[in-house]
Amino acid sequence: MIPCQRSLFSIPSDVVYLNTAYMSPLMTSVVDAINYGAKLKATPWDITISDFFENSELARNLFADIVNVSSKNIALVPSASYGLETAAKNLRVGNGRSVVILENQFPSHVYPWQRLVKETGGKLIKVKEKQDRNLTELVLEFIDEKCAIVAVPNVLWTKGLILDLILISQRCKEVGAALVLDLTQSLGAMNTDLGKIDPDFAVIAAYKWMMSPYSTGYLYVNERHWNGEPLEGNWISRQDGKNFSNLINYTDHYEDGAVRFDVGERANFALLPGAIKALKQIEEWGVKNIEATLRKNNSTLAARLCSLGLSVPSECSRGPHFIGAKLPTTFKGDILDVLSRKKIYVSERGGVLRITPHLWNSATDFDRLIDVLSKHI
Repeated sequence: MIPCQRSLFSIPSDVVYLNTAYMSPLMTSVVDAINYGAKLKATPWDITISDFFENSELARNLFADIVNVSSKNIALVPSASYGLETAAKNLRVGNGRSVVILENQFPSHVYPWQRLVKETGGKLIKVKEKQDRNLTELVLEFIDEKCAIVAVPNVLWTKGLILDLILISQRCKEVGAALVLDLTQSLGAMNTDLGKIDPDFAVIAAYKWMMSPYSTGYLYVNERHWNGEPLEGNWISRQDGKNFSNLINYTDHYEDGAVRFDVGERANFALLPGAIKALKQIEEWGVKNIEATLRKNNSTLAARLCSLGLSVPSECSRGPHFIGAKLPTTFKGDILDVLSRKKIYVSERGGVLRITPHLWNSATDFDRLIDVLSKHI
């Protein structure tokens, strides 16, 4: 179990921040690294050719270790939508075939598939929740020989319902369907072995559970797609890109692996140092330890929420880091406003109170939340 890590963050003592699924605060060390990187651009004569490559490769390697794959599988991207559009550009559906997603899935993981079926044929199937059914089982029912792509998260962003990605991956392979994952709301808080899951693509926006700067992220690309088409035609991912004096000798050849899918200007001098610092801290804590700590804390908190009359999914059906609490039907009012006036911050998504603590939270934070809720619902 990891003790409270609040001292690593600049969170005022009167603030209860339970909203990681919205955006994490940055550790002080991450802010310092960002400041250092930003100042480097103020003196461009100090920027060397190696500065365009070394931090990119370090971030790629650190992230690859966390998800148990080769660094050659990892591209650097600025957002989930960038990675998901990359996946959609390199996959096809076709008439009579389908793309399976979840109902109420995050928009960035819906729009590319809506466009793809419109352009290449096929249909979009949205799997609906059922109170008496496991969400994984419901998804599996739609993965058949007509299924071309399964595009799902690990946990549903509105309430944290969890999917078994190993079972879904196995079924995809049985029918020849591609698997595309958005792990933004789980990776960093749940131990995720992409080597075992073996998806075709998996994207992570790193500003939530990876505790990194906004506009940083990672795209896993399976070896099956290393010869695919990137969204951009940038120079830095091409062979011999380090030879600046030779860049006018244009080439169609890329460096090996997923690097061809990197965003342009990936050597972001300000943001990459911050992302690296966050990755190193996550590696030091260990994702398994983070998951175990959040699971224990949330289990206790969920029980207290239920005692107030809120409805919370069972532990086996939700992510260990994620509580989606439905308010009693008798409650009337703006609970977010009530909480924020007490400097307690959560989200509301799809009629569900989304409570997502992290390692900066303490038992005192949970007591304050329960105290306010008990007086207003």
